[in-house]
Amino acid sequence: MEFLLPFLLFAFVASVTPGPTNILVLSHSSRFGLGATLPIILGACMTAALIVLVVGLGVGETLLRFARVQQVMTWCAVLWLSWLAWQIFNSPPASFEVNAPRSKGVSVLSIAALQVVNPKVWMMAVAVVSVFAGNDDRSVRVLLLALSFLLVSLPCMTLWAVLGLGSAQLLSSPQAQKRMNQVLALLLFMSAWLPLLI
Repeated sequence: MEFLLPFLLFAFVASVTPGPTNILVLSHSSRFGLGATLPIILGACMTAALIVLVVGLGVGETLLRFARVQQVMTWCAVLWLSWLAWQIFNSPPASFEVNAPRSKGVSVLSIAALQVVNPKVWMMAVAVVSVFAGNDDRSVRVLLLALSFLLVSLPCMTLWAVLGLGSAQLLSSPQAQKRMNQVLALLLFMSAWLPLLI
């Protein structure tokens, strides 16, 4: 159990620091509310935890040995994030009228697919397994790591959703909401493309 405390710290930092998924959660919450964003958070966190489990069981490491697979995953993730950024950039401000039509936003399946093609998630999972899984009772440890990652990442992502909800309440005018959507879209776009340029 001596590996658990350092891992929890790692999982916290990996989950709470800004990244594409966190920006998506913030944007989604600001536009659609916390209730509509909780399934997105659960989908993203469960998929990331499942990837930790899959990597720990050896499947992920085999996939990551092939450079072409990594390139395809990178481009799929970048293009998907770019499309989502475009959708956010062009989205209308949230309407607070009861009978106003509302779009659905990001689906649970699309956020899970994003995690699956996101090479950063796979690299994080490889790092987790390499550093924290050890050799004794490896399968039990990997299961514990995946479950711990899920339990740590859920409140971290929920924090981002609460921040999005708070920002939407502060920005009550449609123009301010539109500007916030555009800023978040640009941040999401940059977070997708900057790693390719560096």
